[in-house]
Amino acid sequence: MNRMETMSAAALDAMIHVLDLVPQDRVLVVTDRATSACGQAFSDGAKSYGCPVKVYDLPEHNRPLQAMPDEMPALLDDTTVVINAIVGDCFEIPFRLQWINVIELSGHVRMGHSPGIDEDMMVSGPMNVNYKKMMESARELMAAFDGAEAVHISTAAGTDLQLDLTNRIFIHDLKSTIEVGANLPCGEIYCAPVETGADGVLVIDGCFGCHGIVSAPVAITLNTGQVVDVTGDDDKVVGIINGLMDTDGGSRTIAELGIGLNPGARMTERMLEAEKAHRTAHIAFGSNEGFPGGLNHSITHLDYLFTRPTMEVFFSGDVSHVVMEDGKPV
Repeated sequence: MNRMETMSAAALDAMIHVLDLVPQDRVLVVTDRATSACGQAFSDGAKSYGCPVKVYDLPEHNRPLQAMPDEMPALLDDTTVVINAIVGDCFEIPFRLQWINVIELSGHVRMGHSPGIDEDMMVSGPMNVNYKKMMESARELMAAFDGAEAVHISTAAGTDLQLDLTNRIFIHDLKSTIEVGANLPCGEIYCAPVETGADGVLVIDGCFGCHGIVSAPVAITLNTGQVVDVTGDDDKVVGIINGLMDTDGGSRTIAELGIGLNPGARMTERMLEAEKAHRTAHIAFGSNEGFPGGLNHSITHLDYLFTRPTMEVFFSGDVSHVVMEDGKPV
């Protein structure tokens, strides 16, 4: 197969396994100039399966988009599957959250969300995996957190963080439903920790948002779920993070704990792939209203990735066990 045929085959395989695609589905592919080849791969893959497909190209003027173009909601009227193969610009998060909300509230659309996807992800790595085995890994790891009241996270880089998980369940992103979409590539379990129950220090040694891998570790201090300090040797990066944290009143609030489990994912500059990699985890701040139990409102949601975590989970009755050590599930 040539490169485009390989990409289309990977796209179709992901849509079948993650979105339960059937030939009767009516597919909408949202794409833009920078990701047009990826958009075409999803379109070609769906067409080869017998699905009618329409493609919507995001307008290039007024980028980065801060709001959803007025014509987009009507595109869902006769659609059952949406693929967002678009750039991963952090400044477009308000638009993306608005669009996701419209999709998930439609009541009839399954979504594959791919902000920041590139051709390499579709040719190799995280899009060419054994989805059945990855599902087994996700279920095993979620079971280890079942009924947890708290988790303590530590890393050799300096993370020392306690999260309240009371009544907050983990879910995975390996199946898209009409209620909750999935990333493509997929491969993580995640939850919304209690918004007022995060205390300690998170040290970022991977990537964050759409910035890429940090040049030096960044320490983020939390008190009762709020970011109260950001420090590091790279003043420019610290300034960027503080600026993102000040987007609105909810952007400093903890929103997510995610754990990567895609065996094909690699530590790259793109969060879409890096956050799915083995031996990584990430904390997000901002919106989590779409997560089970999530209560925080914000126009932003940004992930901060750290590597090789050790996680000790606490249950009622003074029971605890280590579910991950140096990034490896135990």
